[in-house]
Amino acid sequence: MNRRPSPSASAPPGVPWPLVLSLGALALVRPLMNVTGVTEAIGSPWAQLGATLLVTLAWVAAVVAAHVPRPFLTLVCAGVAYGALAILLSAVLSPLLGEGLQGPLTNPLAVVSVLAVNAVWGAVAGGLALVVAAGLGRGSGRVSGRG
Repeated sequence: MNRRPSPSASAPPGVPWPLVLSLGALALVRPLMNVTGVTEAIGSPWAQLGATLLVTLAWVAAVVAAHVPRPFLTLVCAGVAYGALAILLSAVLSPLLGEGLQGPLTNPLAVVSVLAVNAVWGAVAGGLALVVAAGLGRGSGRVSGRG
C-alpha cells in the first residue's frame, strides 16, 4: 500500500507556524507606514529603519519568551512569510490605489529578491535570538535542520 506523508511531515520540526505567520504579519507595519503616509511624515529613511529595528526586537523577544526550540529557523521562516505577505499586500493595494498592478509580482526576479532579502533579515534576527537565549542560559545550540 502506497501511503502519502501528511503535509506536516515535510515541515521542519520545532517551527511554530502560527507564530511564524503572526510575526510575518507584524512586519507589515513597514509597508503600511508607506501607504498611510507615516513614513513621509516622520521622514524616510529614519521611519523605516526605526520600524525595522522595532519589528526585529519584537521578533527576537517573541521567540525567546516563547522558548521556541528553533529560534533561528523560526525567524528565517518569519522573514520569508513577511516577504510573501508584503508581495500579496502590494498586489492587492496597488490596483486599489489606482496605480495598476505594481510591485514584485510584475517581475519574477523581484519576487525572489524580496523573499531572499527578508530571509536574510530573519536570519539576522534569528542570530540575535540565539545570542539572547544563550545569554539567558536557554540556548539550545540548534540553528536549523534536524536534531
